[in-house]
Amino acid sequence: MTASITVQSKKHTAKKILFFLFALVFWISVWWGASHLIGEDLKIFLPSPFKVAKTFCELLFKKDFYLATALTILRILSGFILGAAAGIISGILTSSFKLADIIISPALRVIRAVPVVSFIILAFLFMSIDALPVFISFLMVLPIIHGNVCEGLKNTPTDLIEMSRIYNLSFKQKLTKLYLPSILPYFSAGFKTSLGLAWKAGVAAEVLSFPKNSIGKQLYEGKTYLETVDVFAWTLTVIVISVILEFLLMEAFKKLTARKRGANNI
Repeated sequence: MTASITVQSKKHTAKKILFFLFALVFWISVWWGASHLIGEDLKIFLPSPFKVAKTFCELLFKKDFYLATALTILRILSGFILGAAAGIISGILTSSFKLADIIISPALRVIRAVPVVSFIILAFLFMSIDALPVFISFLMVLPIIHGNVCEGLKNTPTDLIEMSRIYNLSFKQKLTKLYLPSILPYFSAGFKTSLGLAWKAGVAAEVLSFPKNSIGKQLYEGKTYLETVDVFAWTLTVIVISVILEFLLMEAFKKLTARKRGANNI
């Protein structure tokens, strides 16, 4: 039975990879065709994928590339972690205490409603350019994690809550055996969504705030000097790092939650 499930899982993974490769080849072909068909005067705005790939490979041999990407990842991950922690705490507080809900919920509604660029411009007036991407990433993550944690707590089965009261379970037992299993599926979805938003918003904040060593600065300079190939190459860098980060963090999250579930079942 286990062997059959493993084989099916491998087939499913192989199928997903094939579909991904097909889609990738298709869109690269569309890009190459569009670049090939436009006139020479417009090629500066749409370089061929081969030129972009060549420039991207050249970036990999430059020390500045690794410094810029490392510092950008550090800023955005810092904001992501802070936002996730704040979202978990605020979600628990607003679900447990009416006063906390009255105080916190309006602020979160404002964060959801205000455009990211407005926050970037306003925050630019009050904080350093290095702290700005951290703050913007934090703002993108906070309401998503908060909402998902609240949803998970709200959907905790009432009969299990009653049973925990009847059997007088400790706070730790309620948290690990009742609330965490209910929150984790919602938190997992929020984790993935907020990571993508934090990454995009953090890079956008760098483009506008212009930190010394950052991907955002490289994008801005490429746009200013009409180095479109560089803009595309750095955009490809953003996509690649985003995919790698999402994969690594989601795998780490899955292993952590699996270990927690295993520990709870013992």
